[in-house]
Amino acid sequence: MNKKEIVYVVSDSVGETAELMVKAVTSQFNGADVEIQHISYVEDIQDLNNVIAVAKYSHSIIAYTIVIPDLKQYLDQRAREEGIIAVDLMNPLMEAFIEKFHKVPERQPGLMRKLDDNYFRRVEAIEFAVKYDDGQEIRGIKHADIVLVGVSRTSKTPLSMYLAHKKFKVANIPLVPEINPPEELFDIPKSKCIGLVITPDKLNEIREERLKSLGLNTHANYANLERILEELDYSETIMKRIGCPIINVSNKAVEETADLILAMLKKRGVINYE
Repeated sequence: MNKKEIVYVVSDSVGETAELMVKAVTSQFNGADVEIQHISYVEDIQDLNNVIAVAKYSHSIIAYTIVIPDLKQYLDQRAREEGIIAVDLMNPLMEAFIEKFHKVPERQPGLMRKLDDNYFRRVEAIEFAVKYDDGQEIRGIKHADIVLVGVSRTSKTPLSMYLAHKKFKVANIPLVPEINPPEELFDIPKSKCIGLVITPDKLNEIREERLKSLGLNTHANYANLERILEELDYSETIMKRIGCPIINVSNKAVEETADLILAMLKKRGVINYE
């Protein structure tokens, strides 16, 4: 059995950047048998001495993203003295920024996470969209920024995910004649609810393609034109009862529909979106 090599990922923050870089390099060696060991939130020289000791003992590489000058200099010096390969993954690009843009870096650890509040909002919105997709959890309706309603195959799920990437919490509710919509749907502000409709022939085409992709009979009731008309009539009745805006998604890309939704909600003062 081949010996597993170790790379110590060292950072004065979380160390995600260094880990991704190491994984990217590893992939270029046919997924070499490399174990990544994390040493995050390095704060002082003693932390670095511990890393240097274990790296020397295991004949390993240190890959680091340390922006505090004193710690970086100490690690570079001690690694040279001990014959350890220590690779600075951040400083070469930082130096290029300094030379080209004539700006001085903050050299404070963890700034990316402090600045990137958008990242966490996006992750939260995506998790919300997954949890409250297709009416799975009715409680999500009152916590959503946007609620989408419509019959099956009106792009509710892809729209929810697309809008989630723009940091909006979206719940979507399918409208089916045999199932009463949740009462919570009529309690939320109608302005944040959007109804999605589609022409019968387009929906018929989409549903037949869906059945084909599943290896099912295209003559199933799901794609039956009379059934489709019944569903669309029912959905519009519910949308009128809610009093929500309605968008026809026929022949529209998800991005186009999403832009219409955001423009509509911004105009009504429901969201603040740039």
